[in-house]
Amino acid sequence: MTDKHFIFQRIQNYAGEGFDPTADDQIAAMLQSKFNIYLPQRTSIDKSLESTSSDHEIINLIIQYRTLAA
Repeated sequence: MTDKHFIFQRIQNYAGEGFDPTADDQIAAMLQSKFNIYLPQRTSIDKSLESTSSDHEIINLIIQYRTLAA
């Protein structure tokens, strides 16, 4: 099983800044400002992340982290 702290550190390294990967608004803002990734409108941010997961590895890491945090 992948360590939650390790995934968190990788997310922070990719982002280059501290943010909370469980906070929907912070995720969207960071993806837009750092990676120019705009999440599509879906019923939840998790669904938006899943539909965009192939765009950048950080999205897959955020999905993994949020799954472990649940």
